[in-house]
Amino acid sequence: MNRSSFDGPPAAAATTNSHMPGWANKRFLGWCIYLVILCAAFALPLREFATYTAHSDVHSYVLLIPFVTAYLIYIRWRQLSGELTTSWGPAVVLAAVGFGALFASQHFASLGRNDHMTLIALSFVCFTITGVFLFLAAKWARSAMFPLFFLAFMIPLPEIAVDTLEEASKQASAEVASWLFLITGTPFLRSETMFQLPGITITVAKECSGIRSTLVLIVTSLLAANMFLRATWRRALLVAAVIPLGLLRNALRILVISLLCVHIGPHMINSVIHRRGGPVFFALSLIPLFAMLWLLRRQEIKQQYRPGDQEVLGVDRVKQQSSV
Repeated sequence: MNRSSFDGPPAAAATTNSHMPGWANKRFLGWCIYLVILCAAFALPLREFATYTAHSDVHSYVLLIPFVTAYLIYIRWRQLSGELTTSWGPAVVLAAVGFGALFASQHFASLGRNDHMTLIALSFVCFTITGVFLFLAAKWARSAMFPLFFLAFMIPLPEIAVDTLEEASKQASAEVASWLFLITGTPFLRSETMFQLPGITITVAKECSGIRSTLVLIVTSLLAANMFLRATWRRALLVAAVIPLGLLRNALRILVISLLCVHIGPHMINSVIHRRGGPVFFALSLIPLFAMLWLLRRQEIKQQYRPGDQEVLGVDRVKQQSSV
């Protein structure tokens, strides 16, 4: 594996944006002004969106997404393309989707509040990326592909998707919990998502699905994989590990609460561990995720400095010097 793939972009590419002509700077300034006007036009919907998501049981994390996207663009600024034009095709398509979502959000009275916010966010994101293609064009968008893709997490999931994921997570978490009961030797009788334990009967409800924590884990794993890993298969492996990790976290929480109810008393079902223990179990789930990230990153570093790669790199340098 070539060492240069880990050392970042070559010097010429790394300074692409450091000596931009005046017209290019004007295009960036135009995009910034466009974003200010866009935010002003969406001021009332964005205020409603912020209020809703801040109190949402599922989507409270979306308010951080624009700031993370801005930070990703900032740290990769020198790697972004300096060839700025206008790409009308993608801009028109995205603008059409944005107008369609905005129209639907205002004229479909049967929409629930969550789906209304989904359409508002979809429209805003589409118009934001429309400005990218109008002022910066396709080459710049390709060089900033991940930050722009990451902005899609600002869009709340539709209600039907949330209900489907919650139900699937509830059923799967109950299945994993039953395995943990067997491993710990806890006597129980199970009927789908209901567990009859000594002295108490526990039902795994949708609120126990942990869908918000799982979504945050997915976002975190994608961000960490993109920033610290280079191989596509390693990135995919880290993100794929989130699903079983999330189910194990939910099942562990069910097990802990159940054992407390069995060995201490049924009143533990109303304890702070049940009502407010979600962040604690989420933090615990980050430990294996970051441990896996560390192992994958360590493998890449080892491959980066393999002796065979150094010899190949040395031969390449000799060939380049001789050709000069």
